[in-house]
Order: sequence, then structure tokens, then C-alpha cells
Amino acid sequence: MSPAPAKKSYSRIAAEEAYAPRDLIERYKRIIRDGTSNDPGFESLMGYFLFNDSPRTNAIVERLQDLGERRIGDMDATGIAKQVISITAPGLQIFDAHTAVGLAPDYNDELAAAVSVYPDRFAGLAAIAPQAPRAAARELERAVRKLGLKGAIINSHTHGEYLDDEKFWDIFAAAEALDVPIYIHPQAPPPAMIKPFLESGLDGAIFGFAVETGLHMLRLIVSGVFDRFPGLKIVVGHLGEGIPYWLFRVDFFHRGIVQTKRYKNFKPLKRKPSDYMKENFYVTTSGMAWEPVILYARSVLGRDRVLYAMDYPYQYVPAEVAVTDDLPISVSDKKLLYQTNAERVFRL
Repeated sequence: MSPAPAKKSYSRIAAEEAYAPRDLIERYKRIIRDGTSNDPGFESLMGYFLFNDSPRTNAIVERLQDLGERRIGDMDATGIAKQVISITAPGLQIFDAHTAVGLAPDYNDELAAAVSVYPDRFAGLAAIAPQAPRAAARELERAVRKLGLKGAIINSHTHGEYLDDEKFWDIFAAAEALDVPIYIHPQAPPPAMIKPFLESGLDGAIFGFAVETGLHMLRLIVSGVFDRFPGLKIVVGHLGEGIPYWLFRVDFFHRGIVQTKRYKNFKPLKRKPSDYMKENFYVTTSGMAWEPVILYARSVLGRDRVLYAMDYPYQYVPAEVAVTDDLPISVSDKKLLYQTNAERVFRL
């Protein structure tokens, strides 16, 4: 059953919706066939979608590549007024730096062209290459200032490296200066941590994504990124990858570790870790159409910190929109969740 049309007092904006240029799909297939990725998580994830000939995977791959009428039709069928579209994981981060830097402008131009055709229905986030931080910062600036994109997506680790390393901070400086968010989307855990996940089939969205991206979030917080860039906005999906549930414990043990100087690289922070989560992060409901956890995230982080997302096309389940529609919150709060928060964060 399709959801009812949104009430006139708000419209539904979905903030974590994926696409993949056809060229990117072909490149992914080629490196999987050649065995040159050196990343078992990537091969497990994209190998499943690109080489598993099933109705579900075929439909997902087809939808990923569509930035036209099929996507619009799916949005109409589920009552989605606008998608904030970004390149699918792992984006450009599987490639070497030279390749990734070369591809980013073409892919961003392609997305911006689709947005220009459907400006009332699409907005976009830039694909960048963290492998080359200065080039990534320049491309982010070009994509925002010249193409009208609304920020950037980074698919968590890049060849096992995380953004708390200061060599990546040119990207954060650019995002803060432009007043646009960085969306940190999961990918499979890197080679150094994936073995026990693969052994149990838990490397993907079922669990590995959340563990890997939650780790990334905490690394950013404890490294002092947000003391250096207090205006930096980070968006994460799946209601915060489990981190909101852990905030009390993180605060408690962070204080103890700092006091005892247990780790040389553990820095004192200006505020508690939970304060950065509440002031620098936004979370979306992507893939988490479950009333108790949506309400929990809103209660812990604040109602202005939680945005709606569907996780299209990976979790294109029209009935799940009704879960958000039926939340026991006021119409004004539903407008925040569905519309106003996204408009503010992404400057729509």
C-alpha cells in the first residue's frame, strides 16, 4: 500500500538516496573481475549487487543508474517530494588517487545536470576523492559554488584511513567555510578489521556498516576535529550508527582515559563527546523505519537533529514511509523531521 499524500503543512524530503553513474558501475565490475581492488569488503558488497542475477539486485542496480523518470515515478509512488542524491558507497574511494580525482568532476557534472532538469525534485551531494585532500577540497568548492550541489559525501574509510588524520582536514576547512555538510556514509569494514565480519556474514548493512562508521564518528570526536572546526556539520545515516545509544558510556570512559593519560594520542576536549554529537552531527532515519529508535534519537539528540531518509534504492520499501507518518508526534514535529531540518542543513 502506498503512503497517503503528505499533509499540506509539510513535504517529504529524503536525505540519503543513492545513485551510480553507468561508468562507475562498469569500473566496479572491471576491478572485481580483475581482482585488483585489494578490498574484500568491497568485493563482498558490490560483488553481490553486480554479479548476483536476482530480481532484487537487478532492480537495485537499475534504479541506482536512473536519474530520470523511473526515479521520479518511485518518488511519486511513495510520496517523496525531493531526494538529496549522492554517489553510492564506496564512491570514488576504492580507486587510486589519480583516478578518483579525475572522475569526480565528471560525476558531479552528471548529477548537477540531473538536478537542473528536476530542480524541484532533486538536490545533490558532491563526490570527492579524499585520497587527495587538497584536490577534494577544490572539487567541493567547485561543486557547491558552480554546480549548486549541497555538500559532499564521503563513504567512511578510504583504503582503511579515517578522516581524523589531519592530512584530510583541508576537506573539513572547505566544508566549514562553505557552510555545507559532509555526509559520512558507511561502507564495508576495511581489510584490517573485516575478517570476523565476513566469517559470519555480518560485513554489510546488517551490522558491519554501523560498526565501521560508528568507529569513524568517534574517531572524529576524540581527535579534536570539532574543536578545530566548530562550525563543521556532519550528517550520518541509520539514526547515528548506534552511537546515540552509547553516549553516556562514551562520556564516562572518555573522562577517565583523559585523566589517567592511558593513551598518548588521546586529547582533552573542550566539551564532552556527547556535546559534539548533539551540536555537530545530524542523523537521518535511512534504513531505520522503526518508531522506538526514531523517537529515541530525537529525545537524545534533539528534534532539530533528526532528518528523514529512505535509503533508496537499497531499501525501497514504500510501506515504511507510513511508519514515519504514524509517529506519535505533532504535525509541526513531522514537518521538522520530513522537511525543515533537511532544508536548513542542506540549504535547500
